[in-house]
Amino acid sequence: MPKLLIIEDEAAIRRVLVKILSEESDTYEVEEAEDGLSGMDKIKKTDYDLVLCDIKMPKMDGVEVLEATRKLKPEIPVVMISGHGDLDTAVNTMRLGAFDYISKPPDLNRLLNTVRNALDRKELVVENKILKKKVSKKYEMIGDSAPIAQIKAIIDKVAPTDARVLITGPNGTGKELVAHWLHQKSDRVKGPMIEVNCAAIPSELIESELFGHVKGAFTSANKDRAGKFEAANGGTIFLDEIGDMSLSAQAKVLRALQESRIQRVGSDKDIKVNVRVVAATNKDLKAEIADGKFREDLYHRLAVILIKVPALNDRRDDIPLLIQHFSKKIAGEQGNTPKAFTESAIKLLQDYDWTGNIRELRNVVERLIILGGSEVSEEDVKLFASK
Repeated sequence: MPKLLIIEDEAAIRRVLVKILSEESDTYEVEEAEDGLSGMDKIKKTDYDLVLCDIKMPKMDGVEVLEATRKLKPEIPVVMISGHGDLDTAVNTMRLGAFDYISKPPDLNRLLNTVRNALDRKELVVENKILKKKVSKKYEMIGDSAPIAQIKAIIDKVAPTDARVLITGPNGTGKELVAHWLHQKSDRVKGPMIEVNCAAIPSELIESELFGHVKGAFTSANKDRAGKFEAANGGTIFLDEIGDMSLSAQAKVLRALQESRIQRVGSDKDIKVNVRVVAATNKDLKAEIADGKFREDLYHRLAVILIKVPALNDRRDDIPLLIQHFSKKIAGEQGNTPKAFTESAIKLLQDYDWTGNIRELRNVVERLIILGGSEVSEEDVKLFASK
């Protein structure tokens, strides 16, 4: 049941508001406060779904209550209650973060609609926070070995900037996780995070995928289409496996980085974009440059910050934590209780040659959970983890 707080120093207005909200909807739990100070005291102690607050009050006025609530519990929508002479102030409170305002005496329909809309907004804000937590957990970086600690330290320094980052490392090491951490910890976190797997897109389509196209640009171009750079405007674009990008597409990416402008395929019109570029590759780009397969000028534009993700064989100390993490995650996906691994089983897995890195370890853990005993033993590892 949504919990509402009415902060109003005029007892008659309070009674009207309580009467409307209580009688018109039996789904609201309504509490009262007679001034701003007592109202803030209640807000500090209780998680309300909505606050209706008068503007002119003794001890602490409504603007002060609004500002304090926005700092203390920004997810709570605040609707201001304004007298005729307070309308200009009420409008200004919208700039300070008020959801809306209602005038005295309150109109029944206007009040109920405003309350419903504010509660819907609160629900969306909460859902969005939960979703962001899920996303953050999905891309959690597990490990406390020296190489991983160093990567986390670099991310903390680099993420708040707009510096371009090139992530290198073998397949399956978690380069995508590093890219997502950079975005999650950046000032662009409210913007989109657009991923492009350059190796999965045919070379003849990569330019259209990145920059979009106009109708008639090529045979199947039946309508105008925005590309990934436009979709990432205000956020981050992650160019995975950039070493597989064609030279012609590389030239256009270079221009986009230099000028913050792109052109759709088939158009000569510039489109301004504000995008942070994070790239990743499992290739030795310097060797690719020597072979004429990668542009040196693009490499230097991308590699402002270099982050090398180590192979799993170079961070074996993290394997026990990774096993525990995957065991919990897989159990959650299957609706089961996580399985424990014996110390000897973990030791044996630490000694393996992980050519497929973390991706391979995850597969092996899942196999052992399915095929192993109630507690995964050394014998289970010997039977089911062989390559």
